Amino acid sequence: MINLGKIRDNKLSRDPYEWAFISNLYSPRAEAELAATFPTDHFKTMVGNDGEKDWTYESRCLLGFGNSVPSHPWRLSRAWRELATDLASTEYREAMSKLTGIDLMSLWLEANVFHFGPGAWLGPHVDRKDKIVTQVLYFNDTWERKNGGCLAILRSSDLADEAAEILPTVGNSCVLVRSASSWHAVKPVAANCRNSRRSVTVTFYPEGTISPMWPPNENAPLHDYRDPDEKSGALTRLKRWFATR
Repeated sequence: MINLGKIRDNKLSRDPYEWAFISNLYSPRAEAELAATFPTDHFKTMVGNDGEKDWTYESRCLLGFGNSVPSHPWRLSRAWRELATDLASTEYREAMSKLTGIDLMSLWLEANVFHFGPGAWLGPHVDRKDKIVTQVLYFNDTWERKNGGCLAILRSSDLADEAAEILPTVGNSCVLVRSASSWHAVKPVAANCRNSRRSVTVTFYPEGTISPMWPPNENAPLHDYRDPDEKSGALTRLKRWFATR
């Protein structure tokens, strides 16, 4: 599913810290299927403030620590099961290790799916110290900058101090190597946007880390996610998918 050569053969930027933009991760047919069948099940609402950043979004587990089988696989399309298999593979770890220059082979991996609906955002922040490397994968079939929701690579904690902006369209990806200066944010999704900003975040942690997203013994209620115009949006995505077959 993933063209691992696009990761392995890429180069990190050093401006303003170590990060990489990677595009065209999938074939056109895979892009269409992944966008059309983006998960909508088993989400929980995340709203909060940790003293550094505010956030509001919807999250679903795709791969928990140590798991090679995705969570709730019966609700995932064939393309999404294949994507999860790729992310759990040794070959993916090898490609990410080659790109970053960090040995990721023995680290714990967690992958989560996100919907950022109208008004959702993630304020400027540096990732917690146990997030060694993160890759963010995007899955919107189309997206306009006026809708917000772009990833901002920042030079400081000021959202206006922007070094780069990444559109959340399918096939785009960003790799972040955590440091004391690796500031970034998700810009607020416009209140009048009728679709969610869709992504998967894959993070490598030291062994023994407790998941910050899915802590043990949590009993948060889970629900299906629906965009404001989910019916028309889903129909459009499915039409584009079938047009590629």
